[in-house]
Amino acid sequence: MSKMITKNNFKKEVAESSFLSLVHFTTEWNGASQIVSMMYEDVANAYKGVVNFHTVDYETEKALGREYGVMEIPTILFFKSGQLIDHAVGLIPKNILIAKIETALSK
Repeated sequence: MSKMITKNNFKKEVAESSFLSLVHFTTEWNGASQIVSMMYEDVANAYKGVVNFHTVDYETEKALGREYGVMEIPTILFFKSGQLIDHAVGLIPKNILIAKIETALSK
């Protein structure tokens, strides 16, 4: 299950983490975000304890999104040891998300 985060706890939860962390920027009103959110939660359960999954409400955290170049919703950012290493934008298929996770874990 993913954890909601804000700019206030982003540094602690993501930037200072040595684990692979995914950050899903989403909104409640965006249909594509809702579709990706269901798949994201499913993948989060499959990788529980291996990968940290976070969710950011873009409507309330636009500054955080701008800081990391988020220009389209949904966007998933991949961080490892605090560094942005990959991203996925739009309606990404589940198998592509899993492949990106596996690639990031192998680095």
